[in-house]
Amino acid sequence: MSEVATMTIEGEVGVLTIDSPPVNALGIATRRGLDRGFRDFAGNPAIRAIVLICGGRTFFAGADITEFGKPMQEPGLQDVFDIIEDGVKPVVAAIHGTALGGGLELALICHYRVAVPSARLGLPEVHLGLLPGAGGTQRLPRIVGVDAALDLITSGRQLSATQARELGVVDELAGEGRLREDAIAFARRLLAEDRPLLRVRDRQDMIEPARGKPEIFADFRRRNARSFRGFKAPENIIKTIEAAVALPFEEGMKREAELFADLYESTESLAQRHVFFAERQTSKIADVPADTPTLPVRSVGVIGAGTMGGGIAMNFVSAGIPVTLVEMDQAALDRGLSVIRKNYENTAKKGRMTQAQVEACMGLITPALSLDSLAEMDLIVEAVFESMAVKQDIFAKLGRVARPDAILASNTSFLDLDAIAEATTLPERVIGLHFFSPANVMRLLEVVRGARTSKQVVATAMKLARQIGKIAVLSRVCNGFIANRLMAPRMAQSEALVLEGPTPAEIDRVIYDYGFAMGPFQMIDLVGLDVIGRDANVRTLRGDLVARDRLGQKKNGGFYDYDEARKPTPSPVAATIIADFAKSEGVAAGGPQSDADILTRLLYPIVNEGARILEEGIALRAGDIDMAAILGYGWPVYTGGPMFWADTVGLPTIVARLKEMQAAHGDAFAPAHLLETMAAEGKRFSE
Repeated sequence: MSEVATMTIEGEVGVLTIDSPPVNALGIATRRGLDRGFRDFAGNPAIRAIVLICGGRTFFAGADITEFGKPMQEPGLQDVFDIIEDGVKPVVAAIHGTALGGGLELALICHYRVAVPSARLGLPEVHLGLLPGAGGTQRLPRIVGVDAALDLITSGRQLSATQARELGVVDELAGEGRLREDAIAFARRLLAEDRPLLRVRDRQDMIEPARGKPEIFADFRRRNARSFRGFKAPENIIKTIEAAVALPFEEGMKREAELFADLYESTESLAQRHVFFAERQTSKIADVPADTPTLPVRSVGVIGAGTMGGGIAMNFVSAGIPVTLVEMDQAALDRGLSVIRKNYENTAKKGRMTQAQVEACMGLITPALSLDSLAEMDLIVEAVFESMAVKQDIFAKLGRVARPDAILASNTSFLDLDAIAEATTLPERVIGLHFFSPANVMRLLEVVRGARTSKQVVATAMKLARQIGKIAVLSRVCNGFIANRLMAPRMAQSEALVLEGPTPAEIDRVIYDYGFAMGPFQMIDLVGLDVIGRDANVRTLRGDLVARDRLGQKKNGGFYDYDEARKPTPSPVAATIIADFAKSEGVAAGGPQSDADILTRLLYPIVNEGARILEEGIALRAGDIDMAAILGYGWPVYTGGPMFWADTVGLPTIVARLKEMQAAHGDAFAPAHLLETMAAEGKRFSE
């Protein structure tokens, strides 16, 4: 028998168990085990029904993505599916853990499905820029109907076993811890009741109501146009489900294969697969191995109850970690607690938590007015105003108040963490935990490693990030760390470019069309012109707007004017201020600029800055930079992030254009040495 497959016989029921750690992926060893097991059971006249079950912590987790791009070894997945589906003996899939992607497609090939209540099922291929390529788009609509299938496959959303039972994906729920026994009992009932072989492919009842109704698909496209923008996979998925409705099964399968192949080599899918792997690489640090001992974090202190401090506190209490929240005065503390409660209650109104859970979270917060209350905390996070003097003063006090083994963290987004750490007597305990706003929502956490931060503290921070639902990207110390430093050139060039003729609306449209949720000027207006760059000691365009009391959406408009619904329109006042500033700076209006020229001017410098960040060792790998841009600034996932996107453009092309812009606009565009070297040697960041 195969190394991963074992067969046992329980009376008239054959049980085929697959155990291929860690997640029973459908790689070649698993496929061979399935092939051999089903052939042996098919040839045994004593076996009248078959139960397919998995060992370990999960049912089949899906395709082995390490095989992507490699020649397929026989038997292929479809060959195994054909043996199961075309067999004359009923096959029961016994599901625990997760049945995802190819794992669920395999379960749908089986004639019946039994699952424990804790199991989860789904077709998440859309997150890799793909569609289910083994019949999932043809079979799932035949069970759940077209509307549900469209929603489930284009979202990649997972179902609980109970939800799957309600939709008919699962035929029966087994007892938790009794999957094998209950699946065998179910198979015996099938035989006793002489129930038929139910091939999903033969069902028509759930797709029949959608035939001749193209408006179902048109309405779905319209409702989801915004969320699908820029992604290729959702449209191909819709087309495959249209085929499931309109075509015979075999022709629908051919259409699925065609549309899968169209996605597989697409830039969008390659980019999304890069992001998938890059996300999993962020936790790997060469000199901090996975087995590095970590420190317990059972209590957290947060200094500052403003927007950032309150959001940071929510991350910990939502994970069940008690927080002591410190402010300078009672009014500020009360305001902070009120905002936290309001945030939780808004979540409860949306049905995402209960009122009891709201109270439980609020009960984990202890308000305080003195740093002395933090004396016994395992971790203390400072989240006050971005001032070096203020932060150094706080850390000096923490050096006297905190336990000597406590971790001291700063939420600074730009300042020198090493200078902050030197204000303490224990700089090895100091680390940067840079949350992005809103801190309780954004998934990125930049973990900033100071020159003297201990490996144990780094390991603890990376582990803690996962515990509170964040994706941690490790950064060394520099101005702005990774994400803010990376994106700063876009803002600088936006403000330089607008002086030359293109309007804020034109620039924002180009960036929106590229895939960002909003352009740079819309973003400034949203955040507040008095917040970004408020400490500038030279005349700036934003400074001139602020001097006219134009602060953005919150007061009098900024680069745009706003109506009561905050809908933006081009601002004549801002246009005048821009023209006056351009004249004072001696910037002459240039000729018309194409969208491509604007995009080049704004995004190529970001790639260049990313190369410098790598060159200086601020980031560990190009994929970390991509994740920081995607998670911190909403860089469109389907481009793979700035460094992966640079590979698709071509590094020689980027270097050549940077040199052209350097000649026209100055040394801010001088190509990084690393970028020039990689371009000359034909290398790629994604390698």
